[in-house]
Amino acid sequence: MLKPVSEYDCLVLGCGNPLIGDDGFGPAVIQHLEKYYQLPDSVAAIDCGTSIRDILFDLLLSPQKPRKMIVVDVTDSPGLAPGEIREIDIAQIRPEKISDFSLHQFPTTNMLSEIKEETSIDVRVFVAQVAGRPSEVMPGLSDPVRAAIPAMCERIMEEIESTHNQRRSK
Repeated sequence: MLKPVSEYDCLVLGCGNPLIGDDGFGPAVIQHLEKYYQLPDSVAAIDCGTSIRDILFDLLLSPQKPRKMIVVDVTDSPGLAPGEIREIDIAQIRPEKISDFSLHQFPTTNMLSEIKEETSIDVRVFVAQVAGRPSEVMPGLSDPVRAAIPAMCERIMEEIESTHNQRRSK
């Protein structure tokens, strides 16, 4: 039986719709983490699909909160190569650029900002650049985005390890 999300030290939330091409990157990262990595019991890796808002709302209302939350999603930003991964700062997403991130992110960006500003949760958002967006249902990731999955998992594991190191030193 899974614990409530608020009872974990670290949440890794894979966002996206696997039926819409590269938008399925977040869920694919969660699948890779679960298959190839041994996550500590204090870490929950959740394929939240397009339902991240529900989890964020629960966290905002919960008296107990995780120490860290890692959100994995895609972006469609100019100047990035397909499959390129990077961390973004929620505060730096200009309102007109919200639609460049996943469709399921608005009003999620506002809730992420509220969590970051009004709680002690260390919020990290990691994204991969899409190769394109299909105009119709089209399951499957592009080659460059699929190739970015292992690197994203390594980056996530570094964050998880830093959370555990901080907890051990306290």
